[in-house]
Amino acid sequence: MDMSTVVVTGAAGFIGYHLSKRLLSEGHTVIGIDNINDYYEVSLKHDRLTDISKHPRAEKHFSFFKEDICDLQALRDVTKDKGVSVIVNLAAQAGVRYSIENPQAYVDTNITGFLNILQLSKELNVEHLVYASSSSVYGSNSQIPFSTEHSVDHPVSIYAATKKSNELMAHVFSHMYGLPTTGLRFFTVYGPWGRPDMAPMLFSKAISKENPIKVFNYGEHHRDFTYIDDIVDGILGVIAKAPKADSVMAGAPMRPDCAAAPFRVYNIGAENPVHLMRFIEHIESNLGKKAVMEMLPMQPGDVERTFADVSALVKDTGYAPSVGVEEGVMRFVDWYKQYYGV
Repeated sequence: MDMSTVVVTGAAGFIGYHLSKRLLSEGHTVIGIDNINDYYEVSLKHDRLTDISKHPRAEKHFSFFKEDICDLQALRDVTKDKGVSVIVNLAAQAGVRYSIENPQAYVDTNITGFLNILQLSKELNVEHLVYASSSSVYGSNSQIPFSTEHSVDHPVSIYAATKKSNELMAHVFSHMYGLPTTGLRFFTVYGPWGRPDMAPMLFSKAISKENPIKVFNYGEHHRDFTYIDDIVDGILGVIAKAPKADSVMAGAPMRPDCAAAPFRVYNIGAENPVHLMRFIEHIESNLGKKAVMEMLPMQPGDVERTFADVSALVKDTGYAPSVGVEEGVMRFVDWYKQYYGV
């Protein structure tokens, strides 16, 4: 990708923070947008932004705006006449479990907010809109590994339903307006500066304080844990490869991951499911403490196993995840101990 101006929504979030820094390092100008909501500790979001500001290119090539993607006019105002060529939408109300308690927050941000992102992309005539979908869209799918060619019509949480909706909405804009869109179904992303509501951080905090950890499905979960650096590599590869209308798909059997329009959906994961108990063992080893475990049944809206088939992403972009769970957990725990002074 030529040097360009990239909008990153959710720039104060986990993936948005890492992506913004990498884009700066690769010579791009970044416009960061985030509403800094209080779904989890706001101080971590501010610290991420402070760290971005320390990048040697940040002063001239990074600008941040505290705005909500639900406000279309605000999005227009901060991107007007900026020469935006790519938008990466990572802003979303995240979390499967919270969607059971507060479904309206997911409809507001993930549906209404995403419609605004689509409309903004159309108005700016961007070269490519890349957006976060989720492995949660696979819901009760039992075919392993999860392929983007599988049906994803049976979500088991409102969060998953909103992410499936994003893919459908993106297809409409790709079909009607020729807007190149790519959705990325992320699989259990972890690493330094990660989200406090996710298992790696929850486990590390509890174990370091010698508090019990909640282990759902009695520890029999398998997750395709994917290290943040591999995720960012994958996003950069996708940004550089905007989909084109595929004439071969015209009249062919319909698929959920590609179309005759400039539309694409990929899995992005490690393609290596890890037993949850093994993941906990790596955290214990790096913290030097044993976990006290409260074994619990599966939670509503959860799934037992995730496993990404990333062959399409490999074929189209050369994606090659390289950080194994042992190395990834070590890096995460090293950061955790430094950040929280453990």
